[in-house]
Amino acid sequence: MGHREDLLEGAKRCLLEKGFARTTARDVVKESGTNLASIGYHYGSKDALLAQAYVSLVEGMGDAFEGSDGAGPAGEPGSLERFRSVWANIIGTMREPGSLWRLSMEILVMGDQLPEVRDHLARAQREAGRGLIPLLMGGREEDVSDETADTVGRFYVTLMTGLIAQWSFDPKTAPEADQLADGLRQIIVAAAKG
Repeated sequence: MGHREDLLEGAKRCLLEKGFARTTARDVVKESGTNLASIGYHYGSKDALLAQAYVSLVEGMGDAFEGSDGAGPAGEPGSLERFRSVWANIIGTMREPGSLWRLSMEILVMGDQLPEVRDHLARAQREAGRGLIPLLMGGREEDVSDETADTVGRFYVTLMTGLIAQWSFDPKTAPEADQLADGLRQIIVAAAKG
């Protein structure tokens, strides 16, 4: 690996261990075995590096969303069974000690203090929604239109953000996948009557 990759991997480890606010450039340099000048050269700033490291950590969660057995989520794409299965897998990642999602809450709260990070992550949200759509509804990520990413994708990202907040704040009362699927079923029934 070169310095760019070493910095990214070191930044990921620092984020998971210390969080965003407490990670310094010197921490990343120590963890990555590089030097301070490498951060500016490859990423522009420590915050830009940490934002990229965070996005990389989130992207790495994709396999966990499909299930630990490698068989993929249960149910037909677009079905309530698929919806329940995928959200059960996502919630499973929130239960893990040292969950990445607690870091997500820290970054959300700090958004106004870190405009460069906020802007980077705002752009990444559209792609996060684009990635969730095939998982829940089938198809390929590259075939998801911008319009679908901006509607269905945003719906899923909003649901994800709410779940992260609830699981970070009070895991004992946070919803389970069965509750989410039942809530969606009730919304569909009510919408069909209207």
